[in-house]
Amino acid sequence: MSSRPAPAAPTDKTATEAPHKRVARSLGTGAPVYVLLVVLLVALAATDPGFYEPDRFLAFVKRAAPLVILAAGQYLVIVCGEFDLSVGAIVTAGVVAAAEVYGSFPDAPWPLITAGLLLAGAVTGLVSGLITTRLRVPSFITTLGMMLILEGAVFFWTGGSPHGQLSEGFRQMGRGTAMGWLPWAVLACLAAGCVAVLLMRSDFGRTLIATGDSERAAALAGVRVHRARVIAFVLSGAAAALAAVLVGGFSGVSAQAGRGYEFEAITAVVLGGVVLGGGRGSVVAAMAGAFSLQALFTLLNLQGVSGALESTVQGVIVIAAVGLGAADWSRLRRRRTHSSGGRPS
Repeated sequence: MSSRPAPAAPTDKTATEAPHKRVARSLGTGAPVYVLLVVLLVALAATDPGFYEPDRFLAFVKRAAPLVILAAGQYLVIVCGEFDLSVGAIVTAGVVAAAEVYGSFPDAPWPLITAGLLLAGAVTGLVSGLITTRLRVPSFITTLGMMLILEGAVFFWTGGSPHGQLSEGFRQMGRGTAMGWLPWAVLACLAAGCVAVLLMRSDFGRTLIATGDSERAAALAGVRVHRARVIAFVLSGAAAALAAVLVGGFSGVSAQAGRGYEFEAITAVVLGGVVLGGGRGSVVAAMAGAFSLQALFTLLNLQGVSGALESTVQGVIVIAAVGLGAADWSRLRRRRTHSSGGRPS
């Protein structure tokens, strides 16, 4: 009886894959922003040789921390197919509310005030999420309206000039240090980042991505789409409240403390390769986008470029990133194959 040749062992594509392709696949859609961040950090070191001194570098991370936290919260909303334009107004309202409370109760414990701000931010997100999902008002309109409501309420409450001041205990989160050298803001940023990563690796994270990818398919698969989106808005509001604590700590009281943060957060998320409309993107890449944006603004400042151009830079980034993300690269590759005389695969 003739013996048959043994079947060939299945090949592991991962093992035979080129190293650079394996690295690119592991980085996913966030690969460009990681490269950009490295380039910007190298440029900062070349422009300012003292930039990486421990105190100065930690100060840079401390300044970036509120935007990083906002970007993580904004990512949760965008990846499920929505927007949250109210986060900047939540930051402003949080700072002003804390100052007003301390003006009336100067001995109020800072953990209680911080917990109250986090709860208020979460409730604001809850209201936005319910209006978006239950009343089917587009999130862009809902959160734009919430932004205007909060800004008007702050102006009415303060008359355009906030009263009171934040206690030293409350401000320690934004400008104090742990163990004498590590800013609390850096620890808050790391904690928020870890929570966001764990969330996206859980069933809830997969639910958010599935909802953004195809709401109908997710609903048919048994996903409670409305609940997932409401929770995303709640977490975004809580993240904005945490950012308010940090901003109030190192910037003090201002009726414009959070102005522009909503657009910076969206810019950071888009820069991180997250697709507007949802369904694709990494929360780590979104936070890296926030660091890249802060590094770019720092570099422009060191080069003597006017800070008034920051909005222009953000606009260019958003248009370029969305345009590149929407480009049909497979069609371009097919055209190149045809023009070179080959056959498309």
